[in-house]
Amino acid sequence: MIRHGEQAPTAADGEDGGLSDVGRRQADQLGQRLEGIPFAEIHHSPLPRAVQTADVIAAYLPNVPTHACEHATDRTPIPSVEDRVQYPERFLAWLDRVPAQERDENAVGLQAAVEHFSATDADDRHELVITHNFVIGWFVRHVLDAPTWRWIGLDQANCGLTIVQFDTDRPPTLVSFNDIGHL
Repeated sequence: MIRHGEQAPTAADGEDGGLSDVGRRQADQLGQRLEGIPFAEIHHSPLPRAVQTADVIAAYLPNVPTHACEHATDRTPIPSVEDRVQYPERFLAWLDRVPAQERDENAVGLQAAVEHFSATDADDRHELVITHNFVIGWFVRHVLDAPTWRWIGLDQANCGLTIVQFDTDRPPTLVSFNDIGHL
C-alpha cells in the first residue's frame, strides 16, 4: 500500500490539484524502487493525486494492469451516534468536521476494502494499492487488531510504502509501515 505523492495546492473551486512537482519526484523514486516486483495489478484511488502517482509508478512496471478502484478511494471512518463511545472524547469534535464526501460511517466502505484486498487463494500474488492516509491507517489498525479508533495517528508520508501480508492459514502480518527509504 502506498500513500499518493505530495498533493499540489487545492484549486480555488476545491478541486484536487493533483501532484506537486515534489509529488512527481516522490512517485518516480518509488517507481524505481518497485521496478521488477511481479505485481499482478495496480489499484488506485480515482482522485487525481492517486491517479497521477499510479501513472508515474506504472511506467516502471510495464504490462501490469492499472485501474481506478473504489476500494482505494479517500475515506474517513466516522463512528455512528451509538458507536461514538468507542472513540476517545478528544477526537470527536475533529471527526464531526469531516466533509460529507469523505465520511464512512462505521467504516463500512473501509471494511469492504479490507475484505476485497485480503482475499487469498492458492497462488501468491502481489498487488499494489495507491491510496490515502486514513485508508492505510485503517488497514494497519485491522492487521494489528487494534481498537477501532487507532487508525487515527497512523500517519504515512507521501509515497511511503506499507506492506501487509494476508495468508489463508494465519492472521495478517504487518511487514513494513511507512517505509520511505527510497525518498
